[in-house]
Amino acid sequence: MPAVPRTATAAPPQVPLDKRPLVVCFGDSLTAGYGTEAGQTYPDYLQADLDSRGYKYRVVNAGISGNTTKDGVERVNGIVALKPAVVVVEFGGNDGLRGLRIEDSRANLDRIIATLKASDTKIVLAGITLPPDYGPDYIRQFNETYALLAKKYRVPMLPFLLDGVFGVDGMMQRDRTHATAKGNKVVADNVLPLVLPLLKK
Repeated sequence: MPAVPRTATAAPPQVPLDKRPLVVCFGDSLTAGYGTEAGQTYPDYLQADLDSRGYKYRVVNAGISGNTTKDGVERVNGIVALKPAVVVVEFGGNDGLRGLRIEDSRANLDRIIATLKASDTKIVLAGITLPPDYGPDYIRQFNETYALLAKKYRVPMLPFLLDGVFGVDGMMQRDRTHATAKGNKVVADNVLPLVLPLLKK
């Protein structure tokens, strides 16, 4: 009986570890890319933008649909453990849509940013806003949260993540809340100028 060639049981080839520094997109369904296909989230397009410009970073999508700022607080230590170079923080939309207390949402977002800051991670804060039927006072206080925290922690802020996307034909899904693939490309374009100054080429 012929011997079985040793190569038949050879171990699979070793895949080299990706040691690029991380850009973590940390948020809710707007980051997760709810309603779009794989590869069509804004973090996917941000990765393509960085690659095309010669930046050797790996973009990680840490978005979970339905997350509130409270969920972000519960997850932030896991983000710190990744030792990211940059974190794009995008929370608050679900808090607002549920009419949660501004004070609670603001305190949670403050804690998220403070925790990341303490780990020497660079931060970009991405804001969001609410439909007009939530009332001018609530919306004003909601919007102020992002500006106040950006000033307090001296971090760059994108006032409205969906700028140039919300209300534009073809950019939003039928739910009028989440971006389409085309819209997510624009979201990545919105985020990119705030991320680039924090990276090394």
